[in-house]
Amino acid sequence: MFNITDVTTMTSSQIVLIVRSTLLIVMLLSFCIFLYFVTIILYVFCTSPHIRENARYVLFVHMLINDALLLTVLIFLFLVVIYVVYIPVPICYTLATFSASAFRVTPYNLAVMSLERFYAICYPLRHAEVCTMQKSLLAIGVMWILTLIPQLIDFVAMCYSMPNNFFSTSLICTWQTFARNSFQVTSRSLNETITFTLVGLVIFYTYVRVMMVARKIGSGRCSAFKAEKTVLLHALQLGLCMMSFTSSFTNIYLRDYFFFIPITNFLLFMCIPRFISPLIYGVRDEVFRKHMRRMNFSV
Repeated sequence: MFNITDVTTMTSSQIVLIVRSTLLIVMLLSFCIFLYFVTIILYVFCTSPHIRENARYVLFVHMLINDALLLTVLIFLFLVVIYVVYIPVPICYTLATFSASAFRVTPYNLAVMSLERFYAICYPLRHAEVCTMQKSLLAIGVMWILTLIPQLIDFVAMCYSMPNNFFSTSLICTWQTFARNSFQVTSRSLNETITFTLVGLVIFYTYVRVMMVARKIGSGRCSAFKAEKTVLLHALQLGLCMMSFTSSFTNIYLRDYFFFIPITNFLLFMCIPRFISPLIYGVRDEVFRKHMRRMNFSV
């Protein structure tokens, strides 16, 4: 017969399983809705030449594609960790490297989008010259170079600490698994700190300048006020991305008390900032909203 302790333990396990399953279902449903809006926005972008040649929308679509790929990889790796699935090291390291790079691309993209709004409002005569589709593609290339260089340094440092047969083994795939020496830990923390600090300063500067122009004009319906709100939303999204760094501390110190802390952190600080991107920048934008209405009417 079961004693009271066994019943309590079994009940707690069932509660943890139900909570975890519920959060997983919410996450996967939200991800499907996110992909639905991303698909519509990409269709509008690809079928509208005047949108496709606009630097602002090129950067926005790049951010959406990056976030969609990042979330796909992150959700896969999260499920792998939850269900304790071992995968080969080369595949794991490739996925982990891509997710780390794509994670850092998002704040860079937010900074460039804020600068585009800054030029559109503060230097409207130079906006068409500075913010072109070609320069947007160049900026996207620079973003990826800036994120891949630290990964290359990390890989070289890791190879010095790994045994010869490491890449022929399998493991539970997490990015922390490949931090085998103090140099990697320090360089990762330093890179993330520099990235988010620089991006935060850029967004803060552009917001203040755009806000000054908006207050000078004094019309609540002008494009400057809309740009001010857009840059503020960039700052909000950056703040949510930065909150993901707190997950490591909460996972360590609160996991013994709340078994669903890891998935809650993952949903709140990794997924939600990217789930809301299509709503903030796509549905909110008049151009995309107009095309979406036409699509709905045609259906």
